[in-house]
Amino acid sequence: MQNLNYFRTKQKLSQAELSRRSSVSQTYISELEANRKQPTYPILKKLAAALGVSIAELIGEQSPEQREENDV
Repeated sequence: MQNLNYFRTKQKLSQAELSRRSSVSQTYISELEANRKQPTYPILKKLAAALGVSIAELIGEQSPEQREENDV
């Protein structure tokens, strides 16, 4: 889940702040970013909503660059 780290750092959020916004534990977020865990759909929904991105973007079906192109 490299896109999780990408979107989190792009928005200058700490793992703790993302945890607070999404109600997903900071430990779990850390494990997702380190590719030690695979998220469930409900977790993906929470993280995507907290970051203001789609689930497709979060899991890499749409790259961050494609999102920027679509926003133009």
